[in-house]
Amino acid sequence: MTDVQHQIPDDLLMGYATGALPQAFDLVIATHVSMSDDVRSRLAGFEALGGAVLEDLEEAEIAPDSLEQTLARIGEDTDRTVTAQPKAGVFPGPLRALLGGDTDSVKWRSVGLGARQAVLHADKEGTARLLYIPAGQAMPEHSHGGMELTLVLQGGYSADDGHFVRGDLEVADNDTHHTPIADDDGEDCICLVATDARLKFQKLLPRIAQPFIGI
Repeated sequence: MTDVQHQIPDDLLMGYATGALPQAFDLVIATHVSMSDDVRSRLAGFEALGGAVLEDLEEAEIAPDSLEQTLARIGEDTDRTVTAQPKAGVFPGPLRALLGGDTDSVKWRSVGLGARQAVLHADKEGTARLLYIPAGQAMPEHSHGGMELTLVLQGGYSADDGHFVRGDLEVADNDTHHTPIADDDGEDCICLVATDARLKFQKLLPRIAQPFIGI
């Protein structure tokens, strides 16, 4: 896939390349990278730049067991290798690897208004979830207490900052206030979303339901 219009900004892609982002964001970005030849090329450039910088650094003293510590951490780390997405199915490679399959492998949970979600990863730094929105359905109006990355895997949606379709990545932050609406074209919208803070819903009912759905 090469026609992704809404791509990850350079600062976030560089953060991914250096391993500086939360794991929830890493999952979204790895999936986004796998869906765009251009983004993969940009990532390779940042990784090459990082390698060149390391070569120019002065040698420093290290602990005698540093090699053992490094190997142990590598063994615990998530596989960051990103390849092009498979041709069949909705989910690209990183998601398929995590779930062991495609959409039929997802254990969805209703969050109201016909929407469903499946939490894939959650820790103190962030949460990654799949979000299923019926065609034509609007999500509750909200703002953000932190950063949110939304990657479209199927269908599309419109928000104040544009129209997003498969492969597109929307970056929302504290200044973003929107009401995403899934395209009314007969195809339901599926997104991969990562957040590092709770959403700030504007209306009472979503705020009441928020502790139960965890968004």
